[in-house]
Amino acid sequence: MKTWKTFGVFALLGIALSWLVSCSPGRVSSGGAQGSGTGEVEFWTMQLSPQFDDYFKPLIATFEKENPGTKIRWVDVPWAEMERKILTAVAAKTAPDVVNLNPGFASQLAERNAWMTLDDKVPAEVRQQYFPNIWQASILNNQTFGIPWYLTTRVAIYNTDIFKQAGVNTPPATYAELAQAAKQIKDKTGKYAFFATAVPGDSGEIMESFVQMGVQLVDAQGKAAFNSPQGKAAFQYWVDLYKNGLMPKEVLTEGHRHGIDLYQQGGTAVLASGAEFLKTIAKNAPTIAQVSDSAAQITGETNKKNVAVMDLVIPKDTDQPDAALKFALFVANNANQLAFAKAANVLPSTVSAASDRYFTTMPANATAIDKARIVSAGQLKDAEVLIPVMKDGKLLQKTIYENLQAAMLGQKSVDQAIADAAQTWNARS
Repeated sequence: MKTWKTFGVFALLGIALSWLVSCSPGRVSSGGAQGSGTGEVEFWTMQLSPQFDDYFKPLIATFEKENPGTKIRWVDVPWAEMERKILTAVAAKTAPDVVNLNPGFASQLAERNAWMTLDDKVPAEVRQQYFPNIWQASILNNQTFGIPWYLTTRVAIYNTDIFKQAGVNTPPATYAELAQAAKQIKDKTGKYAFFATAVPGDSGEIMESFVQMGVQLVDAQGKAAFNSPQGKAAFQYWVDLYKNGLMPKEVLTEGHRHGIDLYQQGGTAVLASGAEFLKTIAKNAPTIAQVSDSAAQITGETNKKNVAVMDLVIPKDTDQPDAALKFALFVANNANQLAFAKAANVLPSTVSAASDRYFTTMPANATAIDKARIVSAGQLKDAEVLIPVMKDGKLLQKTIYENLQAAMLGQKSVDQAIADAAQTWNARS
């Protein structure tokens, strides 16, 4: 989500895809025999340098020492450039050997058979070290295409001053409670409770809320399943909030970045984001940070929680398959995940690392960031990628959001909007 544009570790959604991109420089050939386990392994990360150089350089040195003859060439790519560069590299068969991507984007290349499938390459005892619900996020058509790395789960960051002014005593835990709080906050303070964008190409938060409210998006055949009583109720929920003036008009035109700005300006009471974003608020809006606290992620009657995942994937055409897999599993093992999670204030995807007291025990004199980390980590066992990895997932969001906008603007009834969305989705080629 673009929540983390200013903090590159957390930018988990990207720009529109295109295969018609200009060529970027190809990778240097490793020079090793295929499958030999020696030579050069090129490793791409997303916007982690120079902030985490002190973590990655010793990590790489340790791996090279333990694996004589294998060298790691670390290339850090700015988030805004990653999709273009990896698309170009995959198409030209010059892709790096290990790549840091999120499952949503990686799955679109998995549809094109771009990645090494891992089911018969990762031993069961290794796979079992990861949260099963997190591992599931990197499976498409019953084939595993990625190894889970670091995670974030959303928390509800809220402005305690606005809550006090509005007489809201506890942060909302459900969308039903959020709607009640939104009316109370607007009536008492004139401010909005929250901002959730309905821009088709931006955050998927609203579509994730559908799942949390019990909506099945697609059936086993990939056909629309959201034209249901639950789906209509979810559509109606967001339409009512908008029409009743409880959401900013800009939700139709501005992305999640605008929602961040509104919270940091004191214009909204709740921001759905990762626990780590409190550091950014402290830097950008220290006055708001001083009155910010955090609570569990807002959800629906399913009690499902969102998790954002970063993967390590290995291109099918790598000439270093054994060394690449060995290095990817090394980066994502328990010890190294724990160290990186502490350095970057994210969450690990292995059960053992997430069980460390750093994520389970509130320290004395806990800060708001400490509290948010414990709340966030406590959601891991129940968290999942709410939008399933599927073909044309971005198109599904676009279809739903365009019709939701039409209903918000009164151009369509809720029934017509959801019926049109289902028809458009089912009619795609």
